[in-house]
Amino acid sequence: MKRKNLLAIAVAAAAALPSAAGAAVPAPTVPDTIAVGTGEKPFLLGHATGVQIYACRSGAWVLVAPRATLYGDNGQTIADHFGGPTWQARDGSRVVGKRLDGVPGAPGAIPWLLLSADSTSAGPDGDRLEGTTHIQRIATVGGVAPAPSQCVTEGEQVEVPYTADYVFWKRAS
Repeated sequence: MKRKNLLAIAVAAAAALPSAAGAAVPAPTVPDTIAVGTGEKPFLLGHATGVQIYACRSGAWVLVAPRATLYGDNGQTIADHFGGPTWQARDGSRVVGKRLDGVPGAPGAIPWLLLSADSTSAGPDGDRLEGTTHIQRIATVGGVAPAPSQCVTEGEQVEVPYTADYVFWKRAS
């Protein structure tokens, strides 16, 4: 009897929780420059931890690509972020972004950005990112290129740790 009661309580508790897919993502408060227009709504929030990869070229650090993992509020991995810039969800769906605008981040942090979805595709196990229209990179910490004076060896690469939140938008239906 105890086992049956515990199972019933667990099922009832799970049913009361919002599902990850159905949980509403609030629109972040951002400067107008990187705001998404009306007719769209945020549908996914990922907390990224990773690196910005820079290469020393002609005495300056040039961004090569990001490499990060995005986590949901529950701590589960939801996507990977890499060059393109590209995001690939666990189901294999992808979105490739194109920078539209940006605003400075806090001192020592990479900028906040607004990107449009240049292309999207479904994956072999689903279409989580396929309807993406925009991506915002906000709440950045770190990731800034080293000082130019540290760019001595042509072609040398450095990986600078960063964190950020990525907000994915789609058309409101």
